[in-house]
Amino acid sequence: MSAVEVWIVDLALTPGQIDRCEAVLDAAERGRADRFLRPVDRARFRASHAALRLILGDALGLAPADVELLAGAGGKPELAGGARGAADFNLSHSGARALIGLARDASIGVDVEAVRPIADALRIAAAHFATDEVSALAGAPRSAVERRFFGLWTRKEAVVKALGSGLSLPLDRFSVSVPPEPPRLLRASGDVSWNLEGPWSLAEIDCGSDHVATVAVRSAGAEITCHRLSDDWPDHLG
Repeated sequence: MSAVEVWIVDLALTPGQIDRCEAVLDAAERGRADRFLRPVDRARFRASHAALRLILGDALGLAPADVELLAGAGGKPELAGGARGAADFNLSHSGARALIGLARDASIGVDVEAVRPIADALRIAAAHFATDEVSALAGAPRSAVERRFFGLWTRKEAVVKALGSGLSLPLDRFSVSVPPEPPRLLRASGDVSWNLEGPWSLAEIDCGSDHVATVAVRSAGAEITCHRLSDDWPDHLG
């Protein structure tokens, strides 16, 4: 059994708080933030990555700015330097919310999505998801399709991010349960089945009525504890 901690982070910050967030980022993170065209997207990137550094620093006994990160296989960030291998972590942000997961002895993936109007949800699902997922989504009441679509998306993305596979794992080669069913990995087909072997724990995370979120852990019966960073969390960045 793995101990897993998940944090929900509010990204609606003041300009002064965003400045404090930017101060703890490294050069690579600042460069990535600068590539966003919209100021709100730049601000949310800076805030979410500063929150990640705050959480990792607290776990490792380091100042947020001193946490060393690198891109691992598939582009998934990893701890570098003396903390390399100490824990697995993952970050997702959408709208005004971020989700951060930390696991000491298992691979973890998290995904959060802001629920928003999407006129062609079934067409997108048919193009990218497994046939059993598409059938389940098509049978949903019209009023529930959008939320279930985003819920399904977070379940699949959390699994992919736990694997660190990036775009190399086709989303239609494995299936997960579709909301409102509890989240679980159902099956994998063909050449990806070996990559998904072994026990998994999936759980929904309550991020409010306007967001849906999932955490996936490559471990059986993971104990998942959920936290919320306080509204003044940027003041603790140092």
